[in-house]
Amino acid sequence: MSFNSEDLYLNRAKFVMKYLGVWVPPENENFARKFYKIFMMSLQHLFLFFQIIYIVEVWGDLEAVSQASYLLFTQACLCFKITVFQINMNKLKELLKQMNGYVFQPKNINQQNIIKVQATRIKRLLFAFMISSQLTCGMWALKPLFDDVGSRKFPFDMWMPVSPERSPHYHLGYSFQLVTICMSAYMYFGVDSVAFSSVIFGCAQIGVIKDKIMSIKPLGIYRNHKTYTKISRYNRKTLIECVKHHQAVISFTELVEDTYNSYLLFQLVGSVGIICMSALRILVVDWRSVQFFSILCYLSVMISQLFVCCWCGHELSATSEELHTILYNCAWYDQDVKFKRDLNFMMARARRPILLRAGYYISLSRQSFVSILRMSYSYFAVLDQTNK
Repeated sequence: MSFNSEDLYLNRAKFVMKYLGVWVPPENENFARKFYKIFMMSLQHLFLFFQIIYIVEVWGDLEAVSQASYLLFTQACLCFKITVFQINMNKLKELLKQMNGYVFQPKNINQQNIIKVQATRIKRLLFAFMISSQLTCGMWALKPLFDDVGSRKFPFDMWMPVSPERSPHYHLGYSFQLVTICMSAYMYFGVDSVAFSSVIFGCAQIGVIKDKIMSIKPLGIYRNHKTYTKISRYNRKTLIECVKHHQAVISFTELVEDTYNSYLLFQLVGSVGIICMSALRILVVDWRSVQFFSILCYLSVMISQLFVCCWCGHELSATSEELHTILYNCAWYDQDVKFKRDLNFMMARARRPILLRAGYYISLSRQSFVSILRMSYSYFAVLDQTNK
């Protein structure tokens, strides 16, 4: 029975995105499924459209614009992500196919544990993101009940086709905003889970290659033994498998980058605006209000999301860089000439780390995370001085 890496890494994302209608459709997708998918995506784009209308109406008022802008950036990122996700559906199918392919199948319990450990790491981080994002949505829902006592206001400042003054309209508008933003958080979780889990799956496969390399046995102790030829063939076969495995990992990560590089770039650029505008709102909102804590929680969620994005890229490059050292640490000195020659070729390729780039240009790493925070603070400082 084959090891199902797809379910191990993406079972939560698949469940959420199937429920929201945006997961990989079946071969013969019926009209009801298509309509449901279009309806769910239209809600997100409609939410963004209402925010844009409001920004246009209050343009020139820095406080009102900053109040609405941080959510505008968030929703714009989501709409772009989910659109890219749907456009690249064929590439996603290929990624899922490769995850369960023969070359990525673990050969023993130790290799299975390597893959499971990496899956547990990324799933814990993403689960924490999902819980904190839903907590933020809950705080947004409480804002009108605690901060706007005595008046009827919607959770978010945005244009609405209904008025909060009239009872049925208020409940409909309130429900629309709350349900849509909760769906947005789940879609964020689903799309990010697919991209980030695929990257960490690549890290796990590099770990499996390391395990294979270290299983190569020194020939010296078998020099005068009848199994010498058998061990020599086993070692060279293992090395060739590692070369093919490494090439498969490179192809897989390149496909991940090709599929999601545009929305990763949009995520990085959008994060600058989100962090800047959120920090600006924190300075002007009463710290005793629910809105203050909701923005603070929201800001921490967005920064953590950015960190997970950059951390995944850093893990991929750092893990691939270690492969060159592992190759040197194996028992290469006690092998035949053919083995040493093949090992030299693999080491030459392993010297170049595998990178995950946003927009084919910006390498995701911890350094890029710090750079984005610095850039956000720079823009925040300028806007803060303008507002004084």
